[in-house]
Amino acid sequence: MPLRIFEPRYLRMVKESFGREHAFAMCMLDPKGDKQSNTHIWPLATLVRVVDFDALDDGMLGITVEGTQKIEILTIDTEIDGLRLGRVRPVENWSHQPLPERFSPLREKLAQIYEDYPDLGSLYPTPQWQDAAWLAQRWLEVVPLEAGQKQRLWTSDPDQTLSLLDQLVQNQ
Repeated sequence: MPLRIFEPRYLRMVKESFGREHAFAMCMLDPKGDKQSNTHIWPLATLVRVVDFDALDDGMLGITVEGTQKIEILTIDTEIDGLRLGRVRPVENWSHQPLPERFSPLREKLAQIYEDYPDLGSLYPTPQWQDAAWLAQRWLEVVPLEAGQKQRLWTSDPDQTLSLLDQLVQNQ
């Protein structure tokens, strides 16, 4: 995922992340939560690592991150500059599993999305179209669901997630 970094707290975060296997966590936000108590951050997140960076023409820092591990956020503290640091525990990533034939339409629709939006498709130079876990995770990235719904789907298994996503896509 490409990101544009400009706030000093996030520049510090990126700088401090270099040389670490996992740079930082990407989180989903809850608009109903409270920023002061950090309840606006959903508990499931993704550890990422910086795989590329560049100074952009507008003076911002461009970075590309790659997800490495699902995590659960246990505690969050806010530093003086607003950067949030937390204690986390790993959550087992979905294991690779063959894609059941009944989900072929989801595979085909996602392939079409990647063709229609090549910048999105280019994030995955070697798509794993026959892997149910991979396909479910890619759909969770693009489907316009509220973060709480995505959090619930993320805690199920790929087959359950694909079943619900299949219903959503067919109803559209």
